[in-house]
Amino acid sequence: MEKPPTGNLPHAGDASPPSDTHHRRPKTSVILTGSRKWVQTRRVPTTLEAEDLLRGAALRVTRPRVAVLTAVYEHPHADTDTIIGAVRTSLSEVSHQAVYDVLRALTAAGLVRRIEPSGSVARYESRVADNHHHVVCRSCGAIADVDCAVGDTPCLTASHDHGYSIDEAEVTYWGVCPACANADANEDATDDTAPSHPRAMSQKDPRA
Repeated sequence: MEKPPTGNLPHAGDASPPSDTHHRRPKTSVILTGSRKWVQTRRVPTTLEAEDLLRGAALRVTRPRVAVLTAVYEHPHADTDTIIGAVRTSLSEVSHQAVYDVLRALTAAGLVRRIEPSGSVARYESRVADNHHHVVCRSCGAIADVDCAVGDTPCLTASHDHGYSIDEAEVTYWGVCPACANADANEDATDDTAPSHPRAMSQKDPRA
């Protein structure tokens, strides 16, 4: 059983290290929730930070693992093809299978989370272990994070737990994202204001 990751990223507000300390490991901080895993901040990690996260999860540091972990941070809720494309910008020789294998290892280690909304391919995110949920657009498939209730986790209190020790809940909200809603509204407005030409519609082509 692999240890939970102990390395973590600094908060976005932490000051950058001075230039004469660029060889030192970055100062890190962690957030511990009710889960037994560590929650990472969502800033894209540097190479050294990604390596620290891998070591903290008892994973060997390799270039593909660093590249895949970084890609998941850079592209929240990305599917495997998107992650492969991002990884190949720095590692052009990496294979599909290698990326699949790394994603499985990172997921098993708790460094990334795999989600699969109904009707969608698997997606990956770097925000782990905080019991957050997701909202999905029915039109374009865009996904966004939705925080669970602050200071409480009502979704973890099942009406009947059947004897299970519940430590996580997955809730998916479905709707229409703002971009799609605006596009639909603009399309409706265009249809309403489009001029009609009944005479032209009633006239027959004399050549018919």
